[in-house]
Amino acid sequence: MSSVAFESQRAALADVVAIPVTPFAADGSVDQDAHRALLHRLLDGGVRTLTPNGNTGEFYALAPQERQLVTESTLDEAGDRAAVLVGVGHDIATAVACARHAREHGAQMVMVHQPVHPYVSQAGWVDYHRAVAAAVPDLGVVPYVRNAQLPGARLAELADACPNVIGVKYAVPDAAKFAAFARDAGLDRFVWVAGLAEPYAPSYFSAGATGFTSGLVNVAPAVSLNMIEALRSGDYPAAMKVWEQIRRFEELRAANGSADNVTVVKEALAALGLCRRDVRPPSRQLPEEKRAEVAAIATGWYL
Repeated sequence: MSSVAFESQRAALADVVAIPVTPFAADGSVDQDAHRALLHRLLDGGVRTLTPNGNTGEFYALAPQERQLVTESTLDEAGDRAAVLVGVGHDIATAVACARHAREHGAQMVMVHQPVHPYVSQAGWVDYHRAVAAAVPDLGVVPYVRNAQLPGARLAELADACPNVIGVKYAVPDAAKFAAFARDAGLDRFVWVAGLAEPYAPSYFSAGATGFTSGLVNVAPAVSLNMIEALRSGDYPAAMKVWEQIRRFEELRAANGSADNVTVVKEALAALGLCRRDVRPPSRQLPEEKRAEVAAIATGWYL
C-alpha cells in the first residue's frame, strides 16, 4: 500500500478513536439492530474512527462468528464516513484470520490486542505482532500496548520489519513511562493514541499523543469531541474542564480494577433508552443502587 494511503490511516488515528459497545438482545445474542443504531449515532455525532471488537465491545466475551458479525456491521455502517480499526487477537492463527477477514470486508486498519498469555517475552511480543502485520501488509497495524515492561526499542524493531505498523494504542497508566517509550520507539515515527481514554488524554497529549480511545463516546459523542478539540488547540484548561465533567463517570468505570468498565457505559446507554444494560460474564450488571448515579450523569450531559 502506498504511503499516501497510510497517511490517511495515520490521520484517522489522530482523533477520538471510538470503541463501540456490542449490545445484546434479551436472548443473549448480539442485537444487530441496536448495534447499527448505536454506530449510526456515533457517525451522526461526528465520530470518524471506529474500533469494532475492542475491549468496550467485550472482545473476549464474543464468539468467533460474533466478532465477524460486529466487524461486518461496522464496516457496512461506516461506509466512507469513518475509518475502521478492527480489533484482532487470541492465538496467532486466530488473529491472522481475523485480520484477513477485516481486510476482505474493507477495513483500513487492525488493532492487535495485547497477547493474553502468562509468559510474554519481549522478543516473543515482536514475533506475535510481526506474524499479524506480515499477513496483512496493506493494512495499517496498531499494537495495543498494556505491558509496562515492554521497551520502546522493541516497537521500533517491529516497525523495521513491518512498515505497516503505523500507530500505537498505549495503555500503561504512567505518563512518564509513555513519554519515554514513545521517544525510545520514535516519537514522529508512529501515531500515539492514548489508550486509557479521556482521563489520561491531557497528560498523554502533553507528552506526544495525538489521539485517544473512548468508550464514553458511545454515550456522549460531543463531550469526547470537545476534549480533543481543546487538546488539538493546546487549550489544556478547556480540556481539563471536560476532564472534570467526566471524572465521576470514569471513576466508576475504573473502580475495582475496571470491573465495571463496560457495565457503566451500557448502564448509561440503557438509561438513555439506546440499548439493554446486559453484559456477559466475567462482567456483570451494576447493582440497583448504583444505576441512578450513572443515569444522572448520562442524562446530565444532555441538559
